[in-house]
Amino acid sequence: MKRTLAFLKGSLITIPLIAATVGCSSSSMNGASNPSSKVVTIEYWHVNSNDWGGNEVKKIIDSFNDQHENIQVVGKYIPNQYQGVIQQAQAAIAGGNPPDVAMMGYNFLSYVNGNLPYTPIEEVAAMDKEEPNFIQDHFLPNITDLSRADDGTLVGLSYGLSNPVLYYNADLFKEVGWDPDKPPATWEEVIELSKKIRDQTGNYGLYIQEPPDNWAQYALVKSNGGNWLEGQGDQLKVMVDSPEAIEAYQMVGDMVKEKLAFHAKQEEGQQAFGNGRIAMLYTTIGRMSGIKEQSQFDLRTTMSPTFGNKPRSIPAGGNSLVIFAQNSDKQKAAWEFIKYLQSPEALTKWVEGTGYLPPREGVAEDPEGLKPFLESNPLMRAAIEQKDSTVQWANFPGEDGLQAEQALIDARDQILNGTSSAQEALTKAADRIRELLK
Repeated sequence: MKRTLAFLKGSLITIPLIAATVGCSSSSMNGASNPSSKVVTIEYWHVNSNDWGGNEVKKIIDSFNDQHENIQVVGKYIPNQYQGVIQQAQAAIAGGNPPDVAMMGYNFLSYVNGNLPYTPIEEVAAMDKEEPNFIQDHFLPNITDLSRADDGTLVGLSYGLSNPVLYYNADLFKEVGWDPDKPPATWEEVIELSKKIRDQTGNYGLYIQEPPDNWAQYALVKSNGGNWLEGQGDQLKVMVDSPEAIEAYQMVGDMVKEKLAFHAKQEEGQQAFGNGRIAMLYTTIGRMSGIKEQSQFDLRTTMSPTFGNKPRSIPAGGNSLVIFAQNSDKQKAAWEFIKYLQSPEALTKWVEGTGYLPPREGVAEDPEGLKPFLESNPLMRAAIEQKDSTVQWANFPGEDGLQAEQALIDARDQILNGTSSAQEALTKAADRIRELLK
């Protein structure tokens, strides 16, 4: 549990944009792409809908298939984001038909490690006779470590890499007399501006993402000095009902009650922002491309707001590529596909089509790849500037980890629906989580 306790205590993990371009080989392992070999078909599960990089994912898969005669990848979009992936993966595994490669949210990796039959990425990489050190050669340790479970096992290879930013409608800011060049730096200022937006325009000031996970809420709680869990000797102490957590949740609940903040599912909230009905949107930089397409106004971003002078502390969001293929031919093919996903060629498409930061060393500074895009796209600047404030996304360990995560989602919904105060909902969630983690 040493690694888990280290990050749950709040140690910072820097997410750098790294220099030195490195080439990527999509060479075969033991003849996986030899024309005389049989065709191996694998299934790739991902969370990218058409308004969230789905078209780019299809292009990447098509490009890989064009370059590999003996490996064919079939992409499968899974709705309901990472919770949907892990739930459908469990069902598929129980039915004897697991996905071969799947995106898994960083917050679910300890659960995967303890409960699902997967193959650790290093074991598959070791079968690669031409690039056995691919991970060590192309990824910094802190990026790799985002994909470790609580016992230190490297479950998959980090792929999606993001942090939460505040998107804003500069035109609405001007309309109410707020300088768009000085966006809110604190949550107190977000509330102040939201009141102006409501009173002067009748629109909402803020929408905080509400997918089936607690990533955004964890960012608020961490930045307010709280946490989900803390190490206490050999045990984990549940902290979701701490004063810091209650304060952060109640702040948002009060904003919804006062019609300062919008309460809706992710797609509806993002669409309302794009339609100009909401002034500020707090969500992942990984949705940048889709939000930009939807927004018919002066769209800008700024760093995640803080609570007064408390230090910004935000979780690294995104996903890890995990191999569930059960036979060696499919495992080798899956690894070949993962290497292609991590190539400068494919990562350039991925980052430009989503807004995620590149996980692989060298790609961000490649003048033939992403460097011009990152330097010329001001929407990415906020995520880059706050990378040093990034911490690991907390995992709930054990076979009941998914239920623990769900208990917090239920608490969030109760608070935003106005059916419970933050103290009531989080106290109930904490009791439930303590029972689950025994």
